[in-house]
Amino acid sequence: MTSATLLTPARTPSEAASTVANRIDERAYIRVLVVLDSAVLTVALLTGYLARFGDETPGGSKIPYVLVAPGLVLAWLVSLKALGCYDDRVIGYGADEYRRVGTASLRLAGGIAIVGYVADVGVSRGFLAITFAVGTVGLEVARFAARKRLHRARSRGDGWSRRVLVVGDTAHALDLVQTLRREPYAGYTVVGACIPDALLAPVPQRLGDVPVVGSFRGIPEAATAIGADTVAVTASVELTAGRLRRLGWQLEGTGIDLVVAPALTDVAGPRIHTRPVAGLPLIHVEAPEFRGARKLVKGLVDRSAAAVALTLLMPLLAAIAVAVRVDSRGPVLFRQTRVGQGGREFGVWKFRTMVVDADALLGGLAARNETDGLMFKMREDPRVTRVGRLLRKWSLDELPQLVNVLLGQMSLVGPRPPLPSEVARYDGDVARRLLVKPGMTGLWQVSGRSDLSWEDGIRLDLYYVENWSLAADLTILWKTFGAVINGRGAY
Repeated sequence: MTSATLLTPARTPSEAASTVANRIDERAYIRVLVVLDSAVLTVALLTGYLARFGDETPGGSKIPYVLVAPGLVLAWLVSLKALGCYDDRVIGYGADEYRRVGTASLRLAGGIAIVGYVADVGVSRGFLAITFAVGTVGLEVARFAARKRLHRARSRGDGWSRRVLVVGDTAHALDLVQTLRREPYAGYTVVGACIPDALLAPVPQRLGDVPVVGSFRGIPEAATAIGADTVAVTASVELTAGRLRRLGWQLEGTGIDLVVAPALTDVAGPRIHTRPVAGLPLIHVEAPEFRGARKLVKGLVDRSAAAVALTLLMPLLAAIAVAVRVDSRGPVLFRQTRVGQGGREFGVWKFRTMVVDADALLGGLAARNETDGLMFKMREDPRVTRVGRLLRKWSLDELPQLVNVLLGQMSLVGPRPPLPSEVARYDGDVARRLLVKPGMTGLWQVSGRSDLSWEDGIRLDLYYVENWSLAADLTILWKTFGAVINGRGAY
């Protein structure tokens, strides 16, 4: 009997029941998606029909639309299924689910257009165009709503998640556990770990609060014993290519997925390309893009959007200015020196939310700092005015920064603009935040703002610097509205 067998606990009835319940929840979620998709497509068809024909029967047409509609819904659902839009490895997290839904819809639309042209079918092109436009947008919105509900359930520990067995040496296994737990809504729950044989002890061991359930010699048995449905392998000297390949063979037919976590982290998917060379899946990582056509487009979009926003928000800005002026003595706007792209300093504009001598009072409050790192934050800062608290809660104090965006000093989305005193204490890694323009919002804001630790805030900023894209900017702007309404970390 191996040491791995000795250390692998028997699967308890509660663990088995948990696995079964998890499977049921997963199937239930997929059924909900099918029902949602069917409802959306039905509404899209009715919208397309009414928009094209109104209440009248299509004159001169021999096409039985009452039969076309169910057939189109069925074909659409089959297309979604064929492209893996109901695959449990895709749904619930990441952008791939949305891409697949869009691709399935576009391919079906293209296929129907080709067949209709070749067979000379007289289905109204206007009806099809409206139906596919409404249906595609509706499917994406429905998936987004369903995902948000799932994320909330996962954060509470209720939604279905994958039960993960982490395999690797101690340091890398701990890193992977922390990474997976950083975003619980992703749906990966670590239930056990396997470590190298040489690190095993005759008594039960734990990696943090994760039980060590075996060694590398009994990974499939350990996964089965604790009810894991995913084995996540991270770096270890003992896990050679041949050993990893044999592990894949051993897991065949067990229903347990094998995933490999590379040592390279915080790199977005679009920058990663796998190239098979001599039987090896080499990972090619593209360099970050800090200049070029995409940067020019980003700058143009930023300035155009800032100009439009300033025009539309002028009445609100005037009302806020009056409120700030009436609430306490001092100027309406507060100008503070911040550091922008390339280390260049500029004056960032905000509505004043503190008393005029706030900087002089900071020294007496230093001991009450509620955050780590180089920033100062207090939930109940006595320097903040009454109107200032409301402005900070809804992030309205930052609206004047649209002027900074219009001047090209800031971007709508980017890292948090740091103070010169913070930049003076940057090390080599943190200084990479200055490779791009700072933003009015960013990953730091939609992920918790002041509730984040200094380390997490830097990690998110560096992730954005390395992996920015126009699509990511739009996603962050969309999430910013939710973060502002929620008010999390705003103080």
